[in-house]
Amino acid sequence: MFYKIQLKEHVRVPPDMFKYDLSEAILKELKRKFEGLISEELGIVIDVLAVGDIGQGIIIPGDGAAYYETTFDVVSFKPEMKELVFGTIRDIADFGAFMTIGPIDGMIHISQTMDDYVSFAKEKVLSGKESKKSLKVGDQCMARIIAISYKDITNPKFGLTMRQPGLGRLDWVEEEGQKEKEK
Repeated sequence: MFYKIQLKEHVRVPPDMFKYDLSEAILKELKRKFEGLISEELGIVIDVLAVGDIGQGIIIPGDGAAYYETTFDVVSFKPEMKELVFGTIRDIADFGAFMTIGPIDGMIHISQTMDDYVSFAKEKVLSGKESKKSLKVGDQCMARIIAISYKDITNPKFGLTMRQPGLGRLDWVEEEGQKEKEK
């Protein structure tokens, strides 16, 4: 899920940024610090949108920079458990598929790709034995988030499933919907 979040932070504006307008200098420093930041609380910060209130600046002896208490808005992508996500299959390995969801990838274990015995082909294709369904790089799919781990904060892990009704490659979902209408 994408969120717009308002934050409050003391921003250090170094002397080389004094040549810019204050709000421009603060925005540059906030973008440098927050864009791409990954945290369990914020998720993955995509962009710093705007600078709000800027407090009175202070200078700390021994540091030539000025510090300003500032409020600002960020856009963040924070996946939630059980959330439905749309994405594109980026890569397929013998143990499953990697799907791009927003600014990150999630992993679909081979056992979570479809309700069937699934085999891996060297052409990077996962195939169902009885259903004859196949999954390949570039396929657009719907999945559900079933696991989230921020154990390694620089590389969060997201587990996905496509084994529930209404999930899977988009044409599978459409076929399933048609079968339901015919009943």
